[in-house]
Amino acid sequence: MDIREFYVSLSPKAALDILQHHIVQGSISGTIVDVYERVVGERQVVVCVLEKYYMRTSNRASLTITLDNLENNTKVHAAASGGGSGAFLRFDWGAGESFVSSVENALGGFIV
Repeated sequence: MDIREFYVSLSPKAALDILQHHIVQGSISGTIVDVYERVVGERQVVVCVLEKYYMRTSNRASLTITLDNLENNTKVHAAASGGGSGAFLRFDWGAGESFVSSVENALGGFIV
């Protein structure tokens, strides 16, 4: 499992829009599985689950992104999993690293 965590200067919704454009529309096999949003006053939490097919593993990898503005800036937490092709081994030929790096690449200009 590959995990990244950082803060951005965007609202959770604006960050999600950029991620959806970059990961889904910017790839052939990227799809959104689910988006869950919770808003309480000025605070917002968004959880987005995506999948993408990786030829190098002949498997679909999963990416779960949590965005929240419970602090001063929006926190981005991204975890990739499921890219391995074995029952016991988690070796995924870098698919998880690539998938979770796409989050940082898409939001790179807004990282604080």
